[in-house]
Amino acid sequence: MSGYYLLIIATMLVSWLVSARLKSKFAYYSKVHLRNGMSGKEIAEKMLHDNGIYDVQVTSVPGQLTDHYNPANKTVNLSEAVYMQRNAAAAAVAAHECGHAVQHAVGYSMLQLRSRLVPMVQISSTLSQFVLFAGIAVMVATQTKYAQGNTTVLAIGVLLFAVTTLFAFITLPVEYDASNRAMKWLKESGTVTSEEFVGVQDSLKWAARTYVVAAIGSLAQLLYWANILFGNRRD
Repeated sequence: MSGYYLLIIATMLVSWLVSARLKSKFAYYSKVHLRNGMSGKEIAEKMLHDNGIYDVQVTSVPGQLTDHYNPANKTVNLSEAVYMQRNAAAAAVAAHECGHAVQHAVGYSMLQLRSRLVPMVQISSTLSQFVLFAGIAVMVATQTKYAQGNTTVLAIGVLLFAVTTLFAFITLPVEYDASNRAMKWLKESGTVTSEEFVGVQDSLKWAARTYVVAAIGSLAQLLYWANILFGNRRD
């Protein structure tokens, strides 16, 4: 099991480095004030209206980096700083979340698939770690000198974890597409200048990398557990 903990530590370290870099980028571009003086809320509303969307509400939520689009009640939820501030970082986040609203409005297939997986992921993410470790315990307890241990519980745990890994990879095109929609609109609408657009692009690039790291980390863990499962079956 030491290999598993080393993998977890390595994944957490890379995730921390990328997150730290993202925070530093947002802090830097938060100082790049928009010449048009628009707040994150105003930019979000303008992007929605420019895309013919009038039934989505832009709201403020507490916390940092808590921004998200909720398709259930059609709200673009912006953190307090993004909602009020008038800088390149706020513009990037506000437009990105509206990118998800546009996806929802046009029926973007990957967003629909991700939404359908949410109930399954909620169950699998809650149970997978418990089932995996229980599976290891059962396998060891039932192993004898002449027969391999029972791997049924471990196999169920691997399947549960595979659902979360699948979700992580389906999230990637959803997030990249939302960012591309945001950048395209910000540039073509003239909402930001060319200098401000550089900050928007860089901010969204680092935000996307957090999802890439999460997906790779999840895949690495899945392969680790699968190796234990199938390695034991070959013995």
